[in-house]
Amino acid sequence: MDVIDNAVVWFNERYGYVLIVLLVGAGLWWGVRTRVVQLRLLPDMVRAIREQPPKSKAGGTQISAFRAFCISAASRVGTGNVAGVAVAITIGGPGAVFWMWVLAIIGGATAFVESTLGQLYKVRDGADYRGGPAYYLSRGIKNRRLAFVMSLLFAVAITFTYGFVFNSVQSNSITAAVDLAVGSDAAWVPYVIGATLATLTALVIFGGVHRISGVSQVLVPIMAITYVGLAFFIVATNLGALPGVIGDIVNSAFGVREFVGGGLWAVIMQGMRRGLFSNEAGMGSTPNAAATAAVSHPAKQGLVQTLGVYFDTLIVCSATAFIILLSNPDYGSDIEGVQLTQTALAHHIGSWAGPLLAVILFFLAFSSVIGNYYYGETNIAFFTRRRWVLNVFRVAVIGFVFFGAITKVSLVWNLADVFSSLMATVNIVGLFLIGGVAVLLLRNFTAQRARGLDPVFHRDDIPGLTGVECWDGTDPETVRDEAPEPVVGPRA
Repeated sequence: MDVIDNAVVWFNERYGYVLIVLLVGAGLWWGVRTRVVQLRLLPDMVRAIREQPPKSKAGGTQISAFRAFCISAASRVGTGNVAGVAVAITIGGPGAVFWMWVLAIIGGATAFVESTLGQLYKVRDGADYRGGPAYYLSRGIKNRRLAFVMSLLFAVAITFTYGFVFNSVQSNSITAAVDLAVGSDAAWVPYVIGATLATLTALVIFGGVHRISGVSQVLVPIMAITYVGLAFFIVATNLGALPGVIGDIVNSAFGVREFVGGGLWAVIMQGMRRGLFSNEAGMGSTPNAAATAAVSHPAKQGLVQTLGVYFDTLIVCSATAFIILLSNPDYGSDIEGVQLTQTALAHHIGSWAGPLLAVILFFLAFSSVIGNYYYGETNIAFFTRRRWVLNVFRVAVIGFVFFGAITKVSLVWNLADVFSSLMATVNIVGLFLIGGVAVLLLRNFTAQRARGLDPVFHRDDIPGLTGVECWDGTDPETVRDEAPEPVVGPRA
């Protein structure tokens, strides 16, 4: 096991440079191409998340923008926000938090592009929709051989990453939190936790996307509001120390102070790595959730998922950061991951905070497990619609949830870095090839908004657009009273 762990660390250290360049480069590029859509259209993000879908043709209720947001938030808001931020601070110091914030703002543009494409190239699945990078890469790239290879690589990578590795991360952090909360190192505790989480997972994932979105839209807001509420209370009771903490974050971000991570590069790397794992901008995961929504224009889900990046990093991750940093932590100590957050909470509000965080984290991790599972299910459907294949995948997911509860923490986190790097690479390269379509969709959206319309898109609004199954004007959400002016300009 140590050999595997060392090999994974070696890969992460060397490929980390490439990944950061890709992530930042993509965010800056799409920020320029979209004229900083991630900041410019903030009011439209709030408006879009409130939109309700019409009844489907079959008479059922379709997935709303908010429920699609909750599926993606279920995957985003989990141990990455609680344990991942703690890992980043432990290794990189307070400055890692600053670089999380930077990556969120820069990555918001990439999140818009990938989720808009996820909506555009979605496919019908009965009364519902499916989509994601595997779909938009296979349908949007003109070179058929390249489209096949890239979509296949991505579908395999995300199925393994989210279905198996990231779900192991969630159950691993749950075990660490419960261990500290109950003060027990008994060997049987991880097995009980793993079995409980695996059983709950099975009850939800065999129920389909409507059960997944239904559970997510209940669990995610309640747990996130509770956790952020705790953070606000802690900040309010430590206002005098807050300027010093913010000063530490900014100073160490630029190498003014060095921490155990080994200097400025370690600070930047930890902040951006954990930021990527947490908000997933550019990784290609959230377009799978974005594609499920029944909305009138693809850009609306691009805006909703950009808001999700901010919610995840600027609110929930920041909550963890302030909880930890206001407790004057011992950087580089033996306490790591979620246990550092628990120790910090106990410092602020007493010993009962440990069990409370364990409960919050359990439900956040559980919602992440089912959100992660759905990403895998969508890409299994990309390969085949055979029911037995999906059921085999479901059983494997349940097994990895159990495995994560009983395995070594560093190996799980390092594997998460490897596979998220591979996913992000394939997705970002694909976005450079076809992302110009999202820019045209944004132009179409803003032109309709300028005319006072609620934007509605039909695929013939962009001349020469191919590979699009939906958006033909026959679905209830795409009915409109007034046609927009056609988009003029090159596709990319």
